[in-house]
Amino acid sequence: MSFGVVVLSYLFVTNALAWLAFAHDKRAAISGSRRIPEDRLLAIAFLGGSLGAKLGQLLLRHKIRTEPFRQQLNGIIAVQVLALAALWAIRFVQRDMVWLAG
Repeated sequence: MSFGVVVLSYLFVTNALAWLAFAHDKRAAISGSRRIPEDRLLAIAFLGGSLGAKLGQLLLRHKIRTEPFRQQLNGIIAVQVLALAALWAIRFVQRDMVWLAG
C-alpha cells in the first residue's frame, strides 16, 4: 500500500469521524444529553478532520455562533491550508532545482 493511499485513507476516516462527532453533539444538544467537549471536537479537526468538522458545522448548523470555538476551528483550517501550500511550494521548488541542475 502506497504512502498516498495511507494518507488519503487516514484523512477520509478522520473527516468522517469529525462529521459524525458534530452530528452526535448536535443530537445531544437538542435532546439535552451528554455533549462532546469542544476541545475534543477541535482535536479531531486538528488531527486532520477539519474539512469534516467544517462541513458538520455548516450543514448541521451546529456551533456556528459559538465563540471562540468558531474562531479556533477557522484558525486550525487556516494553519492546515498554509501548511499544505508550503509543502506544495517546496515540492515544486525541489522539482525545479532538479530540472535546473539536470
